[in-house]
Amino acid sequence: MTNRLQNMTQGKPRKLIFTFALPLMLGNVFQQLYTVVDTMVVGKYLGVGALAALGAADWLNWMMLGIIQGFTQGFAIPMAQEFGAGHYDRLRKVIGSSCVLSVGFALALTLAGQLLARPVLLLLQTPGDILPDSLLYLRIMFLGIPIVTAYNLLACILRSLGDGKTPLQAMIVASAANIGLDLLFVMVFHWGIAGAAAATLIAQLISGLFCLYHICRLEILRLKADDFRFQGQLCLRLLGLGSPMAFQNCIIAIGGMIVQFVVNGSGVTFIAGFTASNKLYGILEIAASSYGYAMITYVGQNLGAGKYSRIRQGMRSAIIIAIATSIAIAMVMLLGGRAILSCFVSGTPQEVEQTLQVAYFYLSIMSVALPVLYLLHVVRSAIQGMGNTLLPMVSGIAEFTMRTATALLLPLAVGEVGIFFAEPAAWAGADVVLVISYFAISRKYLKKEDQTS
Repeated sequence: MTNRLQNMTQGKPRKLIFTFALPLMLGNVFQQLYTVVDTMVVGKYLGVGALAALGAADWLNWMMLGIIQGFTQGFAIPMAQEFGAGHYDRLRKVIGSSCVLSVGFALALTLAGQLLARPVLLLLQTPGDILPDSLLYLRIMFLGIPIVTAYNLLACILRSLGDGKTPLQAMIVASAANIGLDLLFVMVFHWGIAGAAAATLIAQLISGLFCLYHICRLEILRLKADDFRFQGQLCLRLLGLGSPMAFQNCIIAIGGMIVQFVVNGSGVTFIAGFTASNKLYGILEIAASSYGYAMITYVGQNLGAGKYSRIRQGMRSAIIIAIATSIAIAMVMLLGGRAILSCFVSGTPQEVEQTLQVAYFYLSIMSVALPVLYLLHVVRSAIQGMGNTLLPMVSGIAEFTMRTATALLLPLAVGEVGIFFAEPAAWAGADVVLVISYFAISRKYLKKEDQTS
């Protein structure tokens, strides 16, 4: 089992980053199948109205997921650093404290989600005919927050140690389960949108248990009761890393909800088209987030080992790989995007055509701007791997500002299609902050290396 762990402080950076990111990429593909299959089943078998209901709930659901991922990814930063430094006793204590904190915020988020779901949907002017389905979907998904938290923490533990293969295998197994359960719950049992939500949560549970099984087999992670003991300074350190990342994801999601607010005023067909493309957004972002995870681990391990020049080498390699990947994906989407989108839509010929026109136009804009998104993920993750989560949070604020301003103001000038430029504008705003921040931080570490050599 230990041969799955990868020490990224030695070897060629480009090869290390790509080979580590590849299984994460494949794992994210299968993870995206959760939402894509849900969307296809809902759109094809429950109709445009149900698809719109799923879209109206999307950003609130994503906000909760973003908070969870922010905390767990923040907790993974010192895990990678301690592993890179070879401090396994400290690594176990970091993991133990991360588990304790994760239980606490999972319960808090579950309660908050149940209380806020309806008021937030109403605030976002969700149309009355899709509100019940949107609310039902969120109620079920929020009940599963402890499951989602457990999986994300366990996957982050494995990735921080350089193991990208086990989360991949977990996703393959879980995706197969999700597809089967989606078809069973929606098409056979006729549970509607509730069936799609239940299928996703059960699949997440399977993936979490799979990761837990493999973690329990690692000798260096044999945790004792003392590792779970509350340690104030360590918990504050973990919260200091996780909270900015959670806040960053939260404000990004709030920006997305403001966009959804504007979209919700444009009718069910427009909402459905926007939703269909938004589901593909997850696929567009797969490789970007995978390179991001790779950079957090790569930078964290090398920082822990004191190899600062390797961080800059890895950064150059990651940017080249990421930009090349984004261009390839953009070409595929521009050429075949309409055909892919047609899998999400059903209804009268007129409804289908109108929905596809909206969806493909939005997809085309996002595809052209894809290199900007990929640069964002690489640079932001590198900074986070250095243990600085405040500057990425500032970039999240910039992202929020640009997304919100574009969504609210541009449609006034060019019509409702102006909303489609909110995402590229947000990515560009974040990139400006991140690139400047990265050069400032990396210069500091290179000076430190010169002084110690």
